[in-house]
Amino acid sequence: MVREFELPDVGEGVAEGELVSWLVDPGDEVTEDQPVAEVETDKALVEVPAPVDGTVRELHAEEGEVVPVGTVIISFDVAGDGAAEATETAADAAESPGATGAERDQGEAYDERIFAPPRVRRLAREAGLDLSSIQGSGPGGRITTVDVRATASAAETGQEQSRSQEPVADTEPATADTGDSDTATADEAASTAPDRATAPARLEATDRETTLAAPATRRLAAEEDVDIDAVPATEERDGEAFVTPEAVREYAQAQRRAQEADREAIEAGEPVGTAEADFAPGEHERREPFRGVRKTIAEAMVESKYSAPHVTHHDEVDVTALVDAREELIPRAEERGIRLTYMPFLMKAVVAALKEHPEMNAVIDEDAEEIVYRDYYNIGVATATNVGLMVPVVEDADRKGLLQLSSEMNELVQKARDRTISPDELRGSTFTITNVGGIGGEYATPIINYPEAGILAIGEIKRKPRVVTDEHGTESIEPRSVLTLSLSFDHRLIDGAVGARFTNTVMEYLENPNLLLLE
Repeated sequence: MVREFELPDVGEGVAEGELVSWLVDPGDEVTEDQPVAEVETDKALVEVPAPVDGTVRELHAEEGEVVPVGTVIISFDVAGDGAAEATETAADAAESPGATGAERDQGEAYDERIFAPPRVRRLAREAGLDLSSIQGSGPGGRITTVDVRATASAAETGQEQSRSQEPVADTEPATADTGDSDTATADEAASTAPDRATAPARLEATDRETTLAAPATRRLAAEEDVDIDAVPATEERDGEAFVTPEAVREYAQAQRRAQEADREAIEAGEPVGTAEADFAPGEHERREPFRGVRKTIAEAMVESKYSAPHVTHHDEVDVTALVDAREELIPRAEERGIRLTYMPFLMKAVVAALKEHPEMNAVIDEDAEEIVYRDYYNIGVATATNVGLMVPVVEDADRKGLLQLSSEMNELVQKARDRTISPDELRGSTFTITNVGGIGGEYATPIINYPEAGILAIGEIKRKPRVVTDEHGTESIEPRSVLTLSLSFDHRLIDGAVGARFTNTVMEYLENPNLLLLE
């Protein structure tokens, strides 16, 4: 029996999606809940699961095609028994764990519950690995490409050791030298290292099918998240390329430098790996479809700018004490595996100011012609990704401590950059913070995350001379750490005086970080 499957509504209010890639081909056998396609909506990149056990009969949409919700995208041949069970609607399929992350009623274990981005799942499938057998080392137990390759390498090493051929001697240590201060931490490597399919093109690729290397060298390559077939080989054994530990380390360092350059580009909001290669010789213009996340961002910006009269209030604050407090707390955070930035301190200061100035946490209900004051504090953190700006939301920020805020924020930001964040995690913010200082900025005029009442842009902390008065009233000029603040607010709801007082309250908490202990 033929079962047709329509594109489900993979998120509230989503009317269409771009079919990014097919994960199956006609003739492939699939099982229920197995991902069959990747679809990008204006909210996120999601995997669409198969609704039945069966065989792929036909793919009805092309990769890159924008498909309205409810359009048939794939059909399956299912057995008679399975056909009776295949009466669920496309809306039912949209509620499956593959689309939303919710748990099934039966509670059975399957790999869709495993925290891993689409590219990692694809890599595991290509390696013939079961995700449930892989221990994740990323934030929140996320499985990374490092984990997949390490598992694959361990399996390959076990096979090599079981062969009758004499192993190649290797006296190098099994682990890489970690004394280099430029080497990324385990969490950073796990959360930022690209998979084999997306490795930077500027790294030399040898495109070999067979590579000889000692088991210890292969383990080193797995630890460094390096494709050993891509490592340049300067030696040969029995006519085949032979890779040494030194070659792996050298290649890994080059890869880290390339990844760091890509991360800086992402922080700056620039597309990664496309600027140089997109223009053909003699070509002076290039056109790309204006759709997906980028189009949604543009529409939101236009709506905000034309709906809410923007006013921006600028000021700067002495955060020398805050810098010292963070430096003191960093080792404690690292003991718990948390990277502590300034953002959690800013979130706590903003929440305290919102409580004192409830207008800044309000919203105008234009249809009802009412001002809605909210007694909950969900803070959005504007995040630059390689597809545009996203705003992950940390809910109930007023009920969480610094380390919990930091942990949740770091995980949400990484999920946004990995394109694994769910639509629900991008909704519901009551106030937004954006960091323009991460790319060297000082002041800005940020656009409100409409319909919120305000958005705070923070600049780069710089050392500046300031007049300081001691306890005896004596003035002196000292170098101090200074942070710039730019508050944009909806002038329909917020008067200039209220915006200034709100900023002053934020500054008070940042100047005296001990006050944050009271929040």
